Parts: sequence; C-alpha cells; structure tokens
Amino acid sequence: MKYIHFDSVGGAAGDMLLGALIGLGADVDNLNKELTAMLPDEHFKIVVNPKASCGINGLEAKVEIEEHHHHHHHDYGTKEHGHKHGHSHHHRNFKDIKEIVERSSLPKEVKELTLEVFTELAKAEGKVHGKPMDEVHFHEVGAVDSIVDITGCCLAYYQLGIKGVSVSPLPVGQGTVKCQHGIYPLPAPATAELLKGMETVQSGETLEMVTPTGAAILKVWTRNPVPAKTKLIETVDSFGHRDFAHRPNLLRGMLLEAAEKLSNDECLLLETNIDDSTPEIIGAVCNKLLKAGALDVWTTAIQMKKQRAATMLSVLCDVAGADVISEIIFRETSTFGIRERSVKRRCLQRKIKEVETPYGKIRVKIGIMNEEEITASPEFDDCLAAADKANVPVKVVMDEAKKAGSGGK
Repeated sequence: MKYIHFDSVGGAAGDMLLGALIGLGADVDNLNKELTAMLPDEHFKIVVNPKASCGINGLEAKVEIEEHHHHHHHDYGTKEHGHKHGHSHHHRNFKDIKEIVERSSLPKEVKELTLEVFTELAKAEGKVHGKPMDEVHFHEVGAVDSIVDITGCCLAYYQLGIKGVSVSPLPVGQGTVKCQHGIYPLPAPATAELLKGMETVQSGETLEMVTPTGAAILKVWTRNPVPAKTKLIETVDSFGHRDFAHRPNLLRGMLLEAAEKLSNDECLLLETNIDDSTPEIIGAVCNKLLKAGALDVWTTAIQMKKQRAATMLSVLCDVAGADVISEIIFRETSTFGIRERSVKRRCLQRKIKEVETPYGKIRVKIGIMNEEEITASPEFDDCLAAADKANVPVKVVMDEAKKAGSGGK
C-alpha cells in the first residue's frame, strides 16, 4: 500500500500539492483530460515546469487559464500572497461546486474526496462569515484554478492509489494579507479555522504560507494514518510561485510503501453490538471505517437480551490506527463500548497494477507469495465505470481485467 509524507518547508497550497503528486507519478495528461470534461466551458491547462531555488532542483505546477473576455484579478493574486495567482472571474457557492463535481464522470472515490475538501472549506468560511455552509460564496476558492487544484489533487491521489497522508508541522506567516473582503491577519481566518488540530510552527515570514485550499486538502487527507514502518520509494520538491525571505518556497512529497507484512501480522479486532441503528446507518459507518484505514469491516446478525435483533460490527485494524477507528465507531453509532483483542493474520504481499482491457484501463490487485503472482482481483469500481460506459455487464469487464492481470491465463 502507498502513502505520502509531505515535508512542508514553505507551507502548502493547492498547486504545490498538485505539483508534488504529479512529480510522484500522477499522469498530468489524464488530469487535464478528466478535468476538462468536468469543466467543458472553461479553458485551462495544468502545466508543469522544472524550477530551481536555493540550489534545489524541483518542479512548479500551475493552472494556466485562457481569458476570452477580460482579465479579472482577485486580491489573492497580489504580491502579499505567497502561493496563489490570477483567477478567472467566477464566484461560485458550495452548491454550485457540488453540482459540478457530482455530474462529472470522475470516479466515485474522487467525487467523495473532492466534496470532503470543499465541505471543510465551506464550514470554515461559513463560521468566519456567520453563514450556513450552503450559503457560503467562494471567491478565490470558487475560481477555476482553485477548483482544478482541489479536484486535480484528489484525482491524482486516486491515480497513485494513496491510502494515507502525514505532514510535518505547517509553517505559518505573520502580519496581514489583502483578501477579497479587505485586510486580514495571517494566517487568514478561514485558514486558521482549518488548521485547528493540525501542528503548526511560526516561520517569521510575512507572506501567506498555507492557503485555505492547502489546509483543507491536508486536513481531509491526514485523517487516514500512515503506518509506523514504511520504505521510501520516491521524493519530489514542488515549489510555490513566490520567493520567501528566509527559506525556499518548497513542499517535499515523499512516496512511501508499507513495509512487507510478516507472516504473522499483529492486528486488533474491535467489536461492538448495536441494536438501535438502521441498516443504512451501519452501512455508512462501514464505508467510513474502510476509508479511515480499517483493514476489514464486516457485520453479523445477532440476538441480544430479550431476543432483540441486533448487529455485531467487527473491524480489523492496525494497532496504530485503533484510536482513529474507535473514535469513528463512537461518533457514528449509538454504542457505549467496544471490545478489543489482539489477533494475528497471514497475508500475501500485494501490489496494484493497471492493465489494458478492451474496455479501457483497469486497476488490479495482485497477490504475491514467494515472489510469484498467484492471484488477481480487479478493482470493482473501475470495472463498474467501464461497464457502464461500454454498456456491457460488469462481470464481462471483470473477467477481462482478471485475465489481463493474470497474464492472459
């Protein structure tokens, strides 16, 4: 399984995160294709160029926008800001962006992840301006380049098969910044709201270092923990668009892979009995637990005292992720207690590879034992999307993907 650690030297912004993901292997051509399909009336392109600063070689990503009618420059593009650049004229609210994302052809997981980020932004902006989330009008964040930054990051995250993210303490600027609504302190109010619960450090810089977009993306992504033992696969240095006084404006991305599992893998089994929840709520909790890094989740129909029908919720997780998993169970269900016991499991090594089928590219999970690939399991969501597009049964796509993943056998 793949993970990312971000070492934030110069803060974090959407374009810096996007550049890091592209540098770690995300396909920029595919990003442009999918995002253009999502925003067919806009004219933009993600462009990545090499950049060097303070003797360090890396790359710089930006969203180039073709203006057809006139140029409109938001205050977030002024010299007071460390990361953002000019935006197109659209001011969208949360409902507008939600509709754009939901009607797109992006994979389900990408839509959900993108909307999680925008939801955090809407909550923060709503609290700052005293408005309900659905009434929040995004200004800078509602512009085309910010939508592309956020959605592009979530699509790249999905492309790379990332399961969790960690980040070093985020450096924040001091002083003031000129925004759409006037002069604000640094970090900007919405950014400060988003940074609650995250580690920060004072930098001494007088520019914005962490943007609302960067803070919201990292707030969502770091909910899924990174295992204690990983090996470093790749690194990249992604630069922002301005120079700081005391440090490079750099975000380092480190692609990690979980260390090989031992034959006896130590895990925790968490269980609780629930007799007052609907199947829909239990199903939603199961999905949330899997997204939070649970190794497996299942339910069992049981009968409790007085023969009440109930559900036993069982969750298998790493020891390091037990606190996160337990908190979700307590918050999302009506239980007052969770049983916990240590268990061991034997598991194959695994890897994800993308295979070509008559219905397009499909990701396949490969099981490996003694360096031999012995089983292949296609990703169902990929197969379902391809089947819908080709108007064929999903089992047909799955068979083709499994055959390709097994070397045609």
